Amino acid sequence: MKKEIFGTIVNGKVIDVATSKDITSLFRASMIQVAVAEGCALKYDTETGKARRININDLPDQGTEVHVPAIDVNSDPILALIHNAPNIKPAELEMSDIKWKYLVRSAMRGKNIMMVGPAGCGKTQAAKLLPVATNRPFYYFNLGATQDPRATLIGNTHFKDGETVFDESAFVKAIQMENAVILLDELSRAHPEAWNILMSVLDEGQRYLRLDEDIDAPTIYVAPGVSFIATANIGTEYTSTRVLDRALMDRFEIIEVDILSLDSEKSLLTKRYGKVITPEQIHAVADIADSTRKEWRSEEGKLTTMVSTRMTVRICELLADGFTLIEAAEVAILPFFDASGGTDSERVFVKQIIQKHVATEESDIFNVGNETTEDEATGPF
Repeated sequence: MKKEIFGTIVNGKVIDVATSKDITSLFRASMIQVAVAEGCALKYDTETGKARRININDLPDQGTEVHVPAIDVNSDPILALIHNAPNIKPAELEMSDIKWKYLVRSAMRGKNIMMVGPAGCGKTQAAKLLPVATNRPFYYFNLGATQDPRATLIGNTHFKDGETVFDESAFVKAIQMENAVILLDELSRAHPEAWNILMSVLDEGQRYLRLDEDIDAPTIYVAPGVSFIATANIGTEYTSTRVLDRALMDRFEIIEVDILSLDSEKSLLTKRYGKVITPEQIHAVADIADSTRKEWRSEEGKLTTMVSTRMTVRICELLADGFTLIEAAEVAILPFFDASGGTDSERVFVKQIIQKHVATEESDIFNVGNETTEDEATGPF
């Protein structure tokens, strides 16, 4: 009998890559489950009786073509849902099919996911739409607004009727809900104490929370299938954020949320506001945002920030309520851009971008073509 036997997993069974025989009995069920979740193959040593996971690319050359049976996704509800992910993507979400599929797969496999990207690009919205699309329990915790991490993540101890009473937090209840999706919003703004508490919760080899505020200090284990989704703003422009601990970062799979293109922005805004504002208004808002993003991305760009998707949604809401584009820009765009520097300021540059969509042949609404002083640069705003 050969010393090493290699197997791939098909529909929950381990198949010998050389003979196509069922060798499931050689492996523990828990090892097979982990291998499925991580996309690994398995190896069994007949001399030592030990088995372990290996990278699928490390399967040996058998001298002939390795037989890897096709996966029947319809025989497994989870595989079927992952395969069908693009068809359940919410219409209001502008995200590539592959990233949405990866997000769905990660949640269905109980993985920890960190969604990164600029502020206002749709990280939180995507995380909130995921449990709706997959019909899973959902819990939301804004760690950026948490003043007392221990109370938020563990609970409070207080005196009642002459005795010490412990009230566990909503987070403790959430992690005990099987297959729950738990959103840890603004993780990069959280207090470091929150990170310390979450270390054992997010570690795949631990997955527990010790309630050390309770007099008995019990240990609560994370229920099967629970998926944690964190959002983080990472970069020098986010002054209230903290540099995330590398050990904490390593507990997550990273999904970068893209900044929308002009066409994607128009598509999103049309789906939401196409019945209440005109196509011309939608194009103007999307084009203004796209122009600021191109300038922001440029190595020699004049802008240190951009018009985010959150801001374009806010502008469209104002247009739907009867505001003009000039009025909407004044309250929803310009305050985010620095006005110092006179005619060379970021604010004047953005005004010039907006000017293309509000000026007429007879009038220069912002007077941007005739600005000679800082006072004139402010225009009608």
